[in-house]
Amino acid sequence: MSGLYVVNLGCKVNRVESDSLLALAQRSQWIADREEDADIIVVNTCTVTGEAQKKTRKAIRQALRSNDEATIIVTGCAAAIDSDELAAIDPRIVIVSKPDLESHIEKILPSKPSSASDALRVGKRFRTRVGIKVQDGCANACTYCIVHTARGKIWSKPSFDVINEARSYMEAGVRELVFAGINLGSYRDGGMSITGLISEVLRATDAVDERGIPAMRLRLSSIEPCDIDDAFIELLASSEGRVCRHLHIPVQSGSSKVLSEMARPYDAHGYLDLIGRLYARVPKISISTDIIVGFPGETDQDFAQTLELARACRFSKIHVFPYSRRKGTPAAIRPDQVDPETKRIRSAVLRALSDELRELDADGRFGNEELVVVERAGRGLTESYHEVKVSRKVPTGSMVRARIERGSCVVL
Repeated sequence: MSGLYVVNLGCKVNRVESDSLLALAQRSQWIADREEDADIIVVNTCTVTGEAQKKTRKAIRQALRSNDEATIIVTGCAAAIDSDELAAIDPRIVIVSKPDLESHIEKILPSKPSSASDALRVGKRFRTRVGIKVQDGCANACTYCIVHTARGKIWSKPSFDVINEARSYMEAGVRELVFAGINLGSYRDGGMSITGLISEVLRATDAVDERGIPAMRLRLSSIEPCDIDDAFIELLASSEGRVCRHLHIPVQSGSSKVLSEMARPYDAHGYLDLIGRLYARVPKISISTDIIVGFPGETDQDFAQTLELARACRFSKIHVFPYSRRKGTPAAIRPDQVDPETKRIRSAVLRALSDELRELDADGRFGNEELVVVERAGRGLTESYHEVKVSRKVPTGSMVRARIERGSCVVL
């Protein structure tokens, strides 16, 4: 037995939380590379949909099968909603709430951390682009979602802490920092909004290398359309790529009727107007989104409107989610559920459109210059969120200015 192993499910916020836990274990040199070698297996769960709940139970059972002696700590959104049900799977399961998780693990670490710098999530076990959680919780109550119940009240990380963390990562050589949150645009620290936070972090990390390339760029994991105002758009336009000109803006449907029934705080016209303002002010922007297919009551006309909106927005990528009933949500008890075959067909059509639009977006960037972060040997990520081939001579973790070609880039 050799330590802690983490199984991560769900969103980018979960990924950041799981990586923080791994960094904690790594600092004490108490980390396992495989489930079967671990003293403790942490399953960081997701419960956003019924399908996510199934994956949670499957991951817990896999952890139990892989290791006959390890304690299985179950945490995350599913644990917050269905703790008794999950604990009943096996006596070795311990339910620990997300706020208590790090302190719980710290108490059982075999040794104290060697140095404060080891707390950073850098090195071979972690991604080159580092995410930091600056916000948690959600005040919305979309009718398909239970995350607002699982995550609880809105919380924002103090701006002072975010700024210091950003500086530490820049000094450690991290070239892209990703701000993550359950509802990132709701960030507030006193009177400071997410726009103000970004501005402060840009000032704190305002450095360039000998090639004139920024020491660090920022990316937002996702932001709701109602949280994008003119001040945010102006900051994005004026940052010259230090804030990546790529936004993930969930739309969920192109039908105003469906959006209303989802309790989303905008309609299709308002979303289209926002995207138009973004393209007008930030012409090089790429925009990705989430769309739920087969929400209860979705008609062929509703779905056609979704396809029309997707084309009009010229999305660079669409994350397609066939609607999955989540017990405890208003949408789950509706009698007008869409049949599985219709959801399957509509999902396939939308995924095909996503592939088409992504190719068009990539083709439109040929010849452009973008900053590329090398994530692993021979592969990099552009500012516009396209993966490209990079010469293997370029070190992993570096950021280079490059001319974009088909599926690759030329370092300048």
